[in-house]
Formats: sequence, C-alpha cells, structure tokens
Amino acid sequence: MTTGSSVYSTSIHHFELYTEGFSVPAPSTYTSVEAPKGEFGVFLVSNGSNRPYRRKIRAPGSAHSQGLDSMSKHHMPADVVTII
Repeated sequence: MTTGSSVYSTSIHHFELYTEGFSVPAPSTYTSVEAPKGEFGVFLVSNGSNRPYRRKIRAPGSAHSQGLDSMSKHHMPADVVTII
C-alpha cells in the first residue's frame, strides 16, 4: 500500500516530466516499439537539452509501402490491395 507522501511525490514527478520534458542523450537516440503492422520508431538528435532539434518518426507501415512499387510492377491496379 502506498503512503500519501509517495503519491504526492509521484504526482509531482509526472507533472514536472510533462511540463519540462525529458533530456535526450547527446548526440542522438533511436527508440522503437513493436506495432501490429511493423516497427514504430522515433529518432531524435539533441545537444543534451530537453528540446531536440531534429526528429524522424518511422511509421509502422512505411517499410511495407517502400517496396510496393517493385512488388506491384506488371500487375493490375486491383492486385495492389492483395499485395498490401
């Protein structure tokens, strides 16, 4: 069972994290999680502050759609749904 003071300190910690953000390790970091359609990834570049100056978000379906042109070559447009 948690005490009242630990609940308050946890709430304060969450509030500070939400308002100030977290520091991204310099120079860059890549974090990914498994999603139903593939891998969801976030790449951040920072100088060590809590404001990264570059970001790249990789959507789960992007790897599949990148090869769609070569996979659907010489097929009918209706076959693209089956290929996806």
